[in-house]
Amino acid sequence: MTERAVTIPINGEGRQLLIPENRTLLEVLREDLEMTGTKHGCDLGECGACTVLLDGLPVLSCLVLAREVDGRSVTTVEGLAGDAGPDELQTAFAELGAAQCGYCTPGMLLSARALLDENPAPTTGEVREALAGNLCRCTGYVKIIDAVRLAASRSPE
Repeated sequence: MTERAVTIPINGEGRQLLIPENRTLLEVLREDLEMTGTKHGCDLGECGACTVLLDGLPVLSCLVLAREVDGRSVTTVEGLAGDAGPDELQTAFAELGAAQCGYCTPGMLLSARALLDENPAPTTGEVREALAGNLCRCTGYVKIIDAVRLAASRSPE
């Protein structure tokens, strides 16, 4: 198997890796870098559990070859919290009980972060649309949508 050298800035830290050509970003994150916040779900791009931000936009890391992100910025759930503490989305999810089993939560948080970065005051419909690619089998989505709206209401414009 042919390997390729790539440099991927992940959560603001440049990572230089030698990876097989066919390795997905999900595999690199979880298996090579031990960043297990990004979840391994369906491997078909249908559940959203593996969502990360690529140059600020949500992508399904199970469908992206790691070689395709050479030089591009990747943000995982581990990168949401900053020096000042958790992202306001993480705080709102915890306060409202938006995470039950937690498996979908990283993907939900990253999809929601991309939405709020683009639209700081989304409607309920816009939140639903932004999260449509992220499946949850536990919550019924109400608390998740409420948490995104709460975080949006707390963000300075």
